[in-house]
Amino acid sequence: MEYWAFVESLYNVTLSLFFFVLMSLMYYIGVKGYRAKNRYGGISSILCGVCFLIFGYYNSVIGFLTFPWNGFLVWWIGMILIINLIFTTIIRKNIEKMRREEKSRTNIGETTREKSVLRRYIRRMTKENPYRDEIPFRMEIIRKSFHLSGFLLLVAYYGVASLVNDGIIVMIHQIEPSYNFLWGDLSTYPFTLEDLRAGVEITMFALIAALAFAIISDIIRIVWGPEYSVFNFLTKSMLRNKEKNAAGPQIYIITGFIFSYMLYMTEIIPDIRVYFAGILIACLSDASAALIGRRFGKHKITLRNNDVKSIEGFIAGVAVAYIIGLVLVGPIYAIMGAIVFFLTDYLPSLTADNILNPIFIPIGIQFLVVLLGLPVGW
Repeated sequence: MEYWAFVESLYNVTLSLFFFVLMSLMYYIGVKGYRAKNRYGGISSILCGVCFLIFGYYNSVIGFLTFPWNGFLVWWIGMILIINLIFTTIIRKNIEKMRREEKSRTNIGETTREKSVLRRYIRRMTKENPYRDEIPFRMEIIRKSFHLSGFLLLVAYYGVASLVNDGIIVMIHQIEPSYNFLWGDLSTYPFTLEDLRAGVEITMFALIAALAFAIISDIIRIVWGPEYSVFNFLTKSMLRNKEKNAAGPQIYIITGFIFSYMLYMTEIIPDIRVYFAGILIACLSDASAALIGRRFGKHKITLRNNDVKSIEGFIAGVAVAYIIGLVLVGPIYAIMGAIVFFLTDYLPSLTADNILNPIFIPIGIQFLVVLLGLPVGW
């Protein structure tokens, strides 16, 4: 039993180190971006680094996940790292080959469709500047579709996580000898069938796993170049100038999700409805404001930080924020959610609202709950 306690501690230390390494990298990236005159991206990346410092400390003292789920997560991070390194190696070899072909002025036909797609991607990323001040509306829709992750999290918490736990229990009973060899005695598995605690913890597992998938690829994009990012290749996304020498918006929003969910797990935000109200307002209100503003915005407002917003987008964002709050936490607390969204999204800021909204909207609603003493739903 002492051996497995050591293994559990080793996985926990590894996970904490993962967050501390991310903290260091985000600080480096943030300083690099700030010096490159991308103050918005630089400060936002440094703020992510501060969050990762808190995550690492929290995991060291309390722990995000129990064993063996912390081990599952460490294995996942390792696999994502290997996949990204393999992808970057493939890209590097293709770039070298394409350069040799260009020098000798030979045209070599593509033998497989996969190579053709890969080479078109490389050309798009290297032959022209992949960063834009303004991106097409169609690509804006694709980028904002990532904001639907709030809905996926809701579904995960209330259903999928429990099903995953039940499936894991059935599977490990079928492969009991292998499980005992890798993870210890089967009786020490922390959850039972239809265990509500499993839903809470597996949701956090999913959040950190999503962060690992997104951020490893994004760090490679920043340090080595956008053509080496497997995330860019899979999503075919276009990049804004704000993302040059800085983390992407998907990193900000997942970091905000994890921070607020950590507050829920520690019961600083004791009601899960407050958490989901906050992240859904952060996701859907921001997406609504951006898309409505781009499509129908006629009355433009230039903020002090030179960002251009529209009154139509503002109305759409605040309206969606209030409606979501009304459904999840009631009409009184919905007002606070809409106000915080307005303050973080529309007042001039040097920090990404994608990280501020998921953190400060749930905190603002919870502050009002404590202040008024009325039950959630009023």
